[in-house]
Amino acid sequence: MESTQSFGVQFVTRSNDGKSNLTIYARITVNGSRSEISLKQRVEPNDWNASAEKGRGRSQRVKELNDFLEKVRTKLNNIYRELMVEGDLPTAIMIKNHFLGIQEAGNTILDAFTYHRQVCHRSISPNTFAHYNTTEKYIKEFLMTKYSTKDLTLRKINYKFITDFEYFLRNRQPIDHQKPMQNNGVMKHIQRLRKVVRLAQKLDWLKNDPFSHYEIKFKKTDRGHLEADELQRIEKLKSNLQRLVLAKDLFIFSCYTGLSYIDAIRLKPDDIHLGTDGNHWVISTRQKTGTPIRIPILPKAWEIIQNYSNNPRSRFSGTIFPVISNQKLNSYLKEVADLCGINKNLTFHLARHTFATTVTLSNGVPIESVSKMLGHTSIKTTQIYARIVDSKLSDDMETLKSKLKTKRPFQRL
Repeated sequence: MESTQSFGVQFVTRSNDGKSNLTIYARITVNGSRSEISLKQRVEPNDWNASAEKGRGRSQRVKELNDFLEKVRTKLNNIYRELMVEGDLPTAIMIKNHFLGIQEAGNTILDAFTYHRQVCHRSISPNTFAHYNTTEKYIKEFLMTKYSTKDLTLRKINYKFITDFEYFLRNRQPIDHQKPMQNNGVMKHIQRLRKVVRLAQKLDWLKNDPFSHYEIKFKKTDRGHLEADELQRIEKLKSNLQRLVLAKDLFIFSCYTGLSYIDAIRLKPDDIHLGTDGNHWVISTRQKTGTPIRIPILPKAWEIIQNYSNNPRSRFSGTIFPVISNQKLNSYLKEVADLCGINKNLTFHLARHTFATTVTLSNGVPIESVSKMLGHTSIKTTQIYARIVDSKLSDDMETLKSKLKTKRPFQRL
């Protein structure tokens, strides 16, 4: 829909007390609202043409005055157009402030992040909260690199701002890890920026959606997992280093329960229940989404729980397992992988993928059941995590072959 705003610039004069000459003002009018700027230019009454809004005559002085007025008119028109393009509905005062170089008022990008942090910190998981803090950190770096400023008004966010931020993330040289950011990591940060910006829209801090023409594109990735023989190698690993034993046990526990790091490390004795089937179950809620989860505890997972029932660190923290950071855990898992001769990037989340593929789907557990145990709200998410492994595909094809052998060939009528 086109804007119905009216905009105009007029040059008017006012008399100066005790002086014969007149002072020239630029009058800005937007939707009937006015604001005036003193141009610090004076003219004799006989040298001013009020109807034409310019100096009268052909003198060099008048020519220079009219050139100056035309430049002022052009600049004010350009300011109005730029504000419209950037998504604002300009006011006369806003245009005046831009002309005079006065710092504009309005909520900033960091204001939006701060408000998001205040209202959402209880409704999102600590892990997600930390991700938003990281995105904000990159925004601050980008603002200093691109604009040499610590903050920027929200209305400055447009399509170019977003694409420039994307370019910045893709080319940022990391100092705390070796690999530069990959496509999906970049898209995640832009996705979080979009959520913060749209929150600002709901607050009427921003009129237009700068993301309306921007498409966030994730690349489909093959989720890694351990094959059955690799899982067995880790299960059989013996070590005298307690840190590696803990890392191994937590990993194996997740391989047989599908729990994420945060859900496993926060698991409490109260989350373990005896089901009507006589078996023990994990009945809890996912930290990330708040989705209820009900997971039957397999024998190997139950054995690991029993091994830590009297662990002093566990008893002190009130959790099933001793508390360890995800960063340290993943570091120790790399040592485990080396000791087991596994040439894969062994991270804790790989255990969740292994549960979905090698432990459950490959053994005939329906994907709907796997989805519920993983706590997914959509089965499409499970399909990403739990791709069918080669052995399962082979079994399915053997079943198909058997069915085809029992059918008669089609006969012509």
